[in-house]
Amino acid sequence: MTEDTNATGTCCSTGAPHPAASAEGRPSLLHATDEPTTCPVMVGTPVDRKAAEAAGLFRDHDGRRYHFCCAGCAPAFDADPARYAAHVA
Repeated sequence: MTEDTNATGTCCSTGAPHPAASAEGRPSLLHATDEPTTCPVMVGTPVDRKAAEAAGLFRDHDGRRYHFCCAGCAPAFDADPARYAAHVA
């Protein structure tokens, strides 16, 4: 898996369109509004906490909650949470 943050491509290695690339019918979790954070898998990609929580795109690890920009990031995080947790300060 690479850590490509290209918002116009695909998210992670799933081949799924990145939320910023096709927002038709889906809320964008990028460009945070009320409660910004960043995705630990797609390093530096902004995520709105409320939108991610509503979509179920989060995991708790070591006493902290991590939010994802898309559904493809959660399985990657699950495979090695310590690795990705280190990406978020």
